[in-house]
Amino acid sequence: MRKKVLVFRELPDDQLARLQAAHEVTVANPRIAAQLPAFEAALPEAQGLIGSSFPVDDVLLARAPKLEVISSVSVGVDNYALPALHARGILLCHTPGVLDETVADTVFALLMATSRRVVELSNLVREGRWTKNIGEDLFGFDVHGKTLGLLGFGRIGQAIARRAALGFGMPVLYHARRPVDLAAQAPELQGRALHTPLDELLARADIAVAMLPLSDSTRGMVDAHVFGRMKPGAIFINGGRGATVQEPALLEALDRGTLRAAGLDVFATEPLPVDSPLRTHPRVTPLPHIGSATHETRHAMAELATTNLLKALAGERPLAVYDTAFA
Repeated sequence: MRKKVLVFRELPDDQLARLQAAHEVTVANPRIAAQLPAFEAALPEAQGLIGSSFPVDDVLLARAPKLEVISSVSVGVDNYALPALHARGILLCHTPGVLDETVADTVFALLMATSRRVVELSNLVREGRWTKNIGEDLFGFDVHGKTLGLLGFGRIGQAIARRAALGFGMPVLYHARRPVDLAAQAPELQGRALHTPLDELLARADIAVAMLPLSDSTRGMVDAHVFGRMKPGAIFINGGRGATVQEPALLEALDRGTLRAAGLDVFATEPLPVDSPLRTHPRVTPLPHIGSATHETRHAMAELATTNLLKALAGERPLAVYDTAFA
């Protein structure tokens, strides 16, 4: 039976065609003023939603009484009113797995760029300020052999650990709610990644990388206490969720010199406000949330999200369902 699907962020043509072959599809991006009326008109009849990066809150859900499933083109689900979805029995799908390696590539590139001051020194050349061999004041710091501390050790954290331990000879410490069974999940990291209490990890890590999901327990978790416990001169990288970090505390740690530098792909408010001190801070390497932003990975995410939606609307089990009972 053909159902009514609302696409609230554009999909690749081939994936949109898959949906249109099976269902009645409305494409309306509510971030675009001209498309907002169509989005609002389609909500009351929509049985399936697919898209990303738009808050689906209690108010919006109340305007979609026929909704059966939301398929998010993302891994994170912090844009969705999880208790309301659970209460109404609305299925929530997401796209884990297909972006792990790409995000790990991005985080490690940011780690390298921050430690070696790549962006700063590239701008030196671009702006015509490279007029002699650089001195010690512009030297970077080695990455190979340094101790990496990971806050969060899910699939992406493990992919980062593989790059660090196997490629750069870095001892890896990680902090998670419970130790990971490396023999079962990541045998190549046995003896190379160690579950470590948070304070010990912070004191030992030359480079600390936050890969935390956003939840009530992690919101603002990386605070002044965490930065104060870090090894003097450490580098901080955030590739998880921006709101897990208290940005004023990060700025204070940078200004005091507790931290040598920070590399950030995520922020509490995105896009980053023009007046944010993080945008121009000399010790910060900022990126515009590009963790999964490659042609191959974004298409794979859209394909998985489309498959999830088609299966759910057909009464089949989707490939990746998020358990809203944990909200």
